[in-house]
Amino acid sequence: MITDFIYPFPPLITGRLIKRYKRFFADIELETGEIITAHCPNTGPMTGVSTLFSLVQVSQQNNPKRKLKYTWETIQVNQTWVGINTALPNKIIKIMLEKRLLSNCLGEYDYIYSEVAYGKEKKSRIDFLLTSDNPLVKPIYIEIKNTTLTDGKVAVFPDTVTTRGQKHLQELMDLVPNAQPIMLYFINRSDCRQFAPGDLTDSFYSQLFREAITKGVQVLPCRFEVAPQGIRYLGIAEYLLYQPSFKPL
Repeated sequence: MITDFIYPFPPLITGRLIKRYKRFFADIELETGEIITAHCPNTGPMTGVSTLFSLVQVSQQNNPKRKLKYTWETIQVNQTWVGINTALPNKIIKIMLEKRLLSNCLGEYDYIYSEVAYGKEKKSRIDFLLTSDNPLVKPIYIEIKNTTLTDGKVAVFPDTVTTRGQKHLQELMDLVPNAQPIMLYFINRSDCRQFAPGDLTDSFYSQLFREAITKGVQVLPCRFEVAPQGIRYLGIAEYLLYQPSFKPL
């Protein structure tokens, strides 16, 4: 296990969530009693991680061009801090790729590229493309999915129907056998040691998930601990083929 924080937070301010609305806004009461409006960097339904009056933490921004000077970073769920900022997983994985912290899972590569166009019509962009000077090494395509929903102690993705996510799985399957496609689930909380596809939230995505594995797409459910000081990598979670509370026929 890596003990250092891969991503240290700036000083965070604690408060309680009063309201989340219009996807991008959250009203938060700080410990001082002041009520602020913070930017919510998560456009999804945030199922299970947006309970009103939960403890939350925000960072303060000094950019004069920003309309909102606070960003909602974390929320506490059953004594566990959960990451809210969906812009951070890609930043953190890039740091890990540069430091070769996932080399035991990924193998050999020399170059890291971000947001590379791919797919049959080149209309999609992969989060990361890794290539090697060795002509025998296949290019590595990595798609990252922020994961916060749980079923008991099992992390689950997605938390709602995602046609975009379905498309990404299909495009990763199309890369086989000429490349090594990887679906990386960024488990943004430390209380889950297992991962499963969300059969109850998007059954078609789950079906594609299982098909992708049989066709050679590698699944990497990466566990992270979120703390007020920063985010720490914990290792790879075990993945299940079905959501625990879903009973396949």
